[in-house]
Amino acid sequence: MTGMRYRSVKLILATVFLLYVPRPANAQEPQPESSSKPANPPNDDMKPKSPAKQKKDTATKNAPDQPAWDALRAEKDIEVGQYYRKKGDLDAAIDRFQDATVAKPGYAIPFRFLGEAQEKKGLKKQAIKSYQRYLDLYPHAEDGDKVRKRIEKLYKDVEKGKK
Repeated sequence: MTGMRYRSVKLILATVFLLYVPRPANAQEPQPESSSKPANPPNDDMKPKSPAKQKKDTATKNAPDQPAWDALRAEKDIEVGQYYRKKGDLDAAIDRFQDATVAKPGYAIPFRFLGEAQEKKGLKKQAIKSYQRYLDLYPHAEDGDKVRKRIEKLYKDVEKGKK
């Protein structure tokens, strides 16, 4: 019994030693075995597109110091943005709504609030883009018809300004 216990302790200590001893810098990690699929060279469909063909979506661009997806921060930005809008500080409201679109890129609500603040400030072209993004993300919105009418009105206002 004592010999078996000694071997068990020895085995545990050896395992712990192997797990926690630092490896030399030039040691390579074992490579995982490849799957059963043969390695095919990438065809034209899998090659990255040239920068001219790729669309840049600024809604998904994140600040380097912020996490990629932060739903709580997005909700807080919307709440603070609504406070600023009610207070009359449209610039601060717009900034917070834009922050919310960055914190939670596929979330439609901040785009609607952003469009409302931009429209109120007189930024009609930007408001059209924000409203359109809202409808793209939430095509079956309950207020979709109302937003589409706002977009039409803004288009007419923009066209009048060009003449």
